[in-house]
Amino acid sequence: MQVLIVHESHFGNTRRVATAIARGLPAGVTAELVDIDDAPPLDDVDADVLVIGAPTHVFGLSRPDSRREAMEQAGLLDGPRRGVREWIAQAPPGLPPVAVYDTRTLESRLPGSAARAVARRLRRAKVTVVSTANFAVHGIEGPLAHGEESRAAAWGRGLLSELVEDAAPR
Repeated sequence: MQVLIVHESHFGNTRRVATAIARGLPAGVTAELVDIDDAPPLDDVDADVLVIGAPTHVFGLSRPDSRREAMEQAGLLDGPRRGVREWIAQAPPGLPPVAVYDTRTLESRLPGSAARAVARRLRRAKVTVVSTANFAVHGIEGPLAHGEESRAAAWGRGLLSELVEDAAPR
């Protein structure tokens, strides 16, 4: 089984979660981690499961302005120019099942979730979303909150069992 994990990360936290998810996948599963800048067009995704990770910016998915600001804060002047928002804008039918996660600040009680925004957009495009998760970061820049990498590995382990349950006849 092939899992493609595409992540948008400005401070490295969303990338660390992607790595932990891949580490948690069961033996025999091949995972490929790809930064959003290197992600293939959605029409060309060749995987059995697609995992998408994005940071939460201003109540949802990053926008060009919030992305530029985050990149400047992270010292990434030549960082990614597109985000998950643009990548999924033309989600075609026939994508493999998708799992979505985000990172967001632990201290803030603000509503909003990049994962929820991605899932909503994909479901509107008739894409099957099998799971969503949120992982906590201290402040804007991180680090990840204690235990979040272990939780991400466990979430990765559980993804395939969720797919098997969803595919079981009822």
